[in-house]
Amino acid sequence: MTLSHEYPIADPRVGRLQDRAEIGDVQLRYATGTDSHDWELFRSCFADEIEVDFRDGFGQPAVRVSADEWVKETAPRMESFTATQHMITNLVITFADDDQATCVAYVRASHHLPNSTGDSDQIVYGYYTNRFRRTSSGWRIVRVKLTTLWMTGNFGIFGSALGPGEPSRRIGSPSTA
Repeated sequence: MTLSHEYPIADPRVGRLQDRAEIGDVQLRYATGTDSHDWELFRSCFADEIEVDFRDGFGQPAVRVSADEWVKETAPRMESFTATQHMITNLVITFADDDQATCVAYVRASHHLPNSTGDSDQIVYGYYTNRFRRTSSGWRIVRVKLTTLWMTGNFGIFGSALGPGEPSRRIGSPSTA
């Protein structure tokens, strides 16, 4: 498949549609990479340096970090759940210019981990406000922000996910939510 960053498109309306499709694909790769533990696919969503903001709902400060570090910190947490399912829908994409965009998308992030603290499931409902930049490799996330509207289930499974005695994570949230 040839992507919009690989050749000029004569009609700007067609180019904008291609850009929207590529940004939507990045959002879906984010969810698919997380749930399938395909960390190369997950990493392909990001520019080399990103801002991660999961303050809302998780209380972690927003941080600027390398994408490689973000993936390194996310992978063990997600792999410690029995299953996760991140559904990303209702994408609204706006463009600041030809090379910068924002995508606001609903998320329902389900996390499953049988445990002794109660319910085995925890679900985050909210939306991502992700900023994108066009790079030589295509559209990439430069800022990922999760806004949590509500949660259901056992929030304690995030603490149980890595098991007792595991060091707390320094970056982002208990999850990619």
